[in-house]
Amino acid sequence: MTTLDACSSTGWSAAVSRSYGGGAVLRPAGQGRVPVHYVRTGPTGGAAPPIVLVPGGPGIASVLPYRGVRRRAAARGLDVVMMEHRGVGLSRRDDTGTDLAVEQVTVEATADDLAAVLDDAGIAKAVVLGSSYGTYLAQAFGVRHPDRVAGMVLDSPILSVADDLPMVRAHARRLLWDGDDPATARCAELLRGLVAEGTVTVAETGRVVPVVYEFGGPEVLERLLSALSRGQGLRSWRLIAGLGVEEVGPGTPYVYEPDLVSGIAFGALGYGLPPDGLPLDPQSAFTEAARHAPAYAGEPFHLPSEITRFRWPTAVVSGDRDLRTPSPIAERVASLIPDSCVVAIPGMGHSALDTHPIAALNIVDLVARGHHRDLPALAPRIAALPRRGASRLIGPVISGLLSLDVLLPG
Repeated sequence: MTTLDACSSTGWSAAVSRSYGGGAVLRPAGQGRVPVHYVRTGPTGGAAPPIVLVPGGPGIASVLPYRGVRRRAAARGLDVVMMEHRGVGLSRRDDTGTDLAVEQVTVEATADDLAAVLDDAGIAKAVVLGSSYGTYLAQAFGVRHPDRVAGMVLDSPILSVADDLPMVRAHARRLLWDGDDPATARCAELLRGLVAEGTVTVAETGRVVPVVYEFGGPEVLERLLSALSRGQGLRSWRLIAGLGVEEVGPGTPYVYEPDLVSGIAFGALGYGLPPDGLPLDPQSAFTEAARHAPAYAGEPFHLPSEITRFRWPTAVVSGDRDLRTPSPIAERVASLIPDSCVVAIPGMGHSALDTHPIAALNIVDLVARGHHRDLPALAPRIAALPRRGASRLIGPVISGLLSLDVLLPG
């Protein structure tokens, strides 16, 4: 473990990470070095390999936001490591206390940071759970350091943003514009009518409908669309539309800091690819942010070919309400990784780690214990476990907001 001056800003960060049972390793960053911080909780030295949790974003911190997840993991006897992503939170600054440059924050460097963290923690191999963007980083880690991977959980996986985008668009439109699923047919009918009448814009559909569907389900979405068709609920719609706009800025310190990772999000992964002008396009949420972000230059890996060489057990987790990384992508990922299976979680949206952490911990525990092939049959029971993620409250909040909106005059 690297010892840093406790009087410096980086020393304060090191003191914080040590207080959570971790440390810091000095890693190359341009001509300087960045202290990459990590935490480790739970009992060590067990029969099962340690577990690495990699959150999404990029830009979501690890140390502070996931304290509750780590407590639950430790309570069930899991040895868990989380690394603070370079350019974010405790790993935002170099060893002189200066913010990293955007070009110093790359997927490749971050994957190598994770290997250095495992070295520092004395871990030869680990089971890696990545969520959302974290799945891309987990797969990159597997490409660059295959000897360090004992197993993998890809929770709401990204394979290639550019290649995935047609499938993402087609899946959302099939459900919520064409109405091919009986559960969403009425929603689709109402939505088409509202767009035709000019009550809502095409761009807004891509920012509002996926959020309401994911967190509230088709019932809440139908309530909102029905209210709009009666001339009510427009305040709720506008509020959600504003919340659905992605930004590139400092964010919330030590929680979500998207500015220094914009080279990954936009330059490497293509988060800012242009909208196609049709309804339910997820890219409409990134239009403004893309104006202030690095231009897309191409992905650092061709994962569809690289992951065919993975030789460890892999569980690919997919929520049936996930419109961001929907089930067709999960199925494609699983078809490419030799020893893998899809774990389809009913009633769940994007990212089990964030929306259903108890489910995520059960899944990664079973993978670590060599039981990943049992997971598809266990998925309904796992889905029924108590939901403790903070985002579980978003659906009820949307429903309550809509009820209030309908009651208020004007």
